[in-house]
Amino acid sequence: MRELGEIEQQIRDDGRAALKAGDKRRRAALSAFVAALKKERIDSRKEPTEADELTVLKRERKRRAEAIELYEQAGRTDLADQEKYEEDLLASYMPEELGDDALEELVDKGIAATEAVTPRDMGKVMGWLKPKVAGRADGKKLSDLVRAKLGG
Repeated sequence: MRELGEIEQQIRDDGRAALKAGDKRRRAALSAFVAALKKERIDSRKEPTEADELTVLKRERKRRAEAIELYEQAGRTDLADQEKYEEDLLASYMPEELGDDALEELVDKGIAATEAVTPRDMGKVMGWLKPKVAGRADGKKLSDLVRAKLGG
């Protein structure tokens, strides 16, 4: 069996604690997170890095946010509340988002490190940045900032 990632192991441990405490709601949510992480681990056929795990959690969090919006539009506040609970729970396993200043500083370092000059060099800069901001910055926001700095 492949090695579990650190975040997946923490979620599994918290799930066991929730089970022992009789917290069915928390246990069910944590089980869903473990299932998503396990699927990614099996599909990728490699030992997961923290960045891989954060990518999965971010994707799951985004799904919850979209579901909340749909449920609220449909007037299903009970389901929206459950999704909000799961979204908040996911957030507790993710690092804090980078602020605009820190993100801009990292982009400047990335441009300098890759010696990027034109918008064509954006891929090199993004490749350098992705592992450093994994789970701590929105990809669209990051690419827009890089594009703006490279004059694109």
